[in-house]
Amino acid sequence: MESPVALPDPACPPAASGWWVVCLCADWCGTCRDYRALFDALAPAYPGVRFVWVDIEDEADVAGDLDVETFPTLLIADGQTARFLGPLLPQAGVLSRLIESLQADQSSARADPQAQAVFERVRTAHG
Repeated sequence: MESPVALPDPACPPAASGWWVVCLCADWCGTCRDYRALFDALAPAYPGVRFVWVDIEDEADVAGDLDVETFPTLLIADGQTARFLGPLLPQAGVLSRLIESLQADQSSARADPQAQAVFERVRTAHG
């Protein structure tokens, strides 16, 4: 009898490949709580993208020295390089357009070194 082949979970692409969309929020933030459902609902539309929710108070070591002043703040990386870090309007269309424009931009544009450091910590914690 042949043993079944384990297929990868499409909701969790491998950590070293694919894009990452990381929401840096806080549980006490009402906007974040409202945005969570939208963020989670958008994930299936992007099967090659890993969506990660980080509560910056529960995972303060992941945020590091980053001072998040506006919620929600998004970090988007291409799997290796942070490409965007900043606040974003809590609307599905805005996030969709940002993901698609970053994926279409084949330049080597990068976010700043602080964004890269946060992405490295997120990848270590959630990879």
